[in-house]
Amino acid sequence: MPKINRDGVGIYYEVHGEGPPLLLTHGYSSTSAMWHGQVDALAKDHKLILWDMRGHGQSDYPDDPSAYSEALTVGDMAAILDAVGAKRAIIGGLSLGGYMSLAFYRTHPERVRALLIIDTGPGFKKDDAREAWNARALATADRLDREGLEMLKSATRERATASHRNASGLAFAARGMLTQRDARVMELLPEIKVPSLIVVGADDTPFLAASDYMAAKIPGAQKVVIPAAGHAVNIDQPKAFVDAVAPFLKNLPAQVDQART
Repeated sequence: MPKINRDGVGIYYEVHGEGPPLLLTHGYSSTSAMWHGQVDALAKDHKLILWDMRGHGQSDYPDDPSAYSEALTVGDMAAILDAVGAKRAIIGGLSLGGYMSLAFYRTHPERVRALLIIDTGPGFKKDDAREAWNARALATADRLDREGLEMLKSATRERATASHRNASGLAFAARGMLTQRDARVMELLPEIKVPSLIVVGADDTPFLAASDYMAAKIPGAQKVVIPAAGHAVNIDQPKAFVDAVAPFLKNLPAQVDQART
């Protein structure tokens, strides 16, 4: 299976199908396998690129805390696009993967053809709300250090079934990638200039207001709420998820440089 080398850190990715590139990023403590139920549908007309964030799945688990950050994650995404020859791509993800997709747009807007933001929050304007989020992320890291991968067995489905080699990478990722430092991604929303689809499960209560906020702030954004679905909307309601995403992808403006991307 292909990996790219990022300063000694191996990042796992897989490619399915041919067509306009679509890069999907999983949520925290999940893996690329969370998208496997959508491969047939999405790879029919796209080059579907899935990958494991550092400290997750089949990617490497560096033991240096500084090897985990938002900037390095965005860099990993760009390097994967380079590796598959994609100058521009539809960029999407769930939860932390959706947040990193927005962060990718902030750094590389010229490489984003469209955004697919699923069960995601864009960050926090207020310091106290951000600090509360960070406290939960750090508590998750501490619990992983204490209990190991066992703690994921009581988590949501996409996390409970995820396969990781050890808990230390997830703990480092919680401290370095799940925590947030500022409101730059949130402040970016009104400046987004590509077609954007916001998808959220109707039962994903913590992310409903965030999804409304992003749909209101991103110019021209579309939003779909999927009934009887929680945080892992594509796993809870796979058909409804594809039914929401497929028309959005089909109706995107054609790429002028599609042959090269």
